[in-house]
Amino acid sequence: VSLEAGSIMLTDAEALTGIPAEAWRYRLGNRSALEWVLDQYKECTPKDPTIRAQFDTYRFADHVEAVADLLARVCTVSVETMRIVDALAAQSPLQPSN
Repeated sequence: VSLEAGSIMLTDAEALTGIPAEAWRYRLGNRSALEWVLDQYKECTPKDPTIRAQFDTYRFADHVEAVADLLARVCTVSVETMRIVDALAAQSPLQPSN
């Protein structure tokens, strides 16, 4: 993930580029929505050897296309949400409290 470059490396050969900075500004708790998607789809190996032997069948490479599509959709929603939030903030006489 490169916030400055606006890109996400999905595999060694595949990347999503041209991600606007506004997409990273939309946060769900302490992470952007894009970071949440990436976290939920990352590969992780179960610690228990029995579980690992029987149920460790998830491979990110098998889902790259679906994850790329989901990230594109989440990016669009994030950008549009920040556009609405910024428009509302510009119209509101109230200042947000930090």
